[in-house]
Amino acid sequence: MMESIGVEKIKKIVSENEGKLRRYVELLIKANELARLTGPSDEETLWNAHIIDCAYALPLLPERGSAIDVGTGGGLPGIVWAVCRKELKVTLLDSISRKCAQLERIAGLMALGNVTVVCSRSEDYAKKSGANYDVAAARALCSAGILAEYLAPFVKRKGRLIAFKGPKAREELDAVGGKWGRLGLSQPEPVHYRLADMDRYFVIWEKASPMPKGYPRRPGMAEKFPWYLAGKK
Repeated sequence: MMESIGVEKIKKIVSENEGKLRRYVELLIKANELARLTGPSDEETLWNAHIIDCAYALPLLPERGSAIDVGTGGGLPGIVWAVCRKELKVTLLDSISRKCAQLERIAGLMALGNVTVVCSRSEDYAKKSGANYDVAAARALCSAGILAEYLAPFVKRKGRLIAFKGPKAREELDAVGGKWGRLGLSQPEPVHYRLADMDRYFVIWEKASPMPKGYPRRPGMAEKFPWYLAGKK
């Protein structure tokens, strides 16, 4: 999928939307003072290490449909996707109210009509929303095995889960031992890319079948009792 669109096409999409993306960076820096939405607060680091990173996932998205960004923090990758995929409806999900308030403000100032902000724990909102999204994604949230449990309940059959991962991606996947079918998922597909001088991966799963009864579990259970180690609790 990455090969079919090419880095030059990604650069073109970013260039076409650069004004709005730069505006987002400005707003994110200001909001960061109030709610600590993301780690770095300087414009070029945010642009090169975060905006461009999120844009590299654009080939993995549908032109239209729906996506949810779980644990969105400062709106990465969701706001970048909403800017560049204007017909894609994007939900930004976070459990911290002050972050959600700043995201609402940013989306409003940028007139992003395709963005919805939801303040909720992932497990609670998954029970409410059901498996209705085409894509569920997360960036810098937790290990791949645990993350798959958080994302899978949101995605409809034949939909896609996307995890942004660093150089330990394959190690995290190996820890699960190929048991992904227990969550109704295909075997993961790691897609390698380079961001500056760093090795990065998108880990991609397809939702092959509904999740088993009992999922999503109660908040906190995914990390306390990983499904692939101790079974469902």
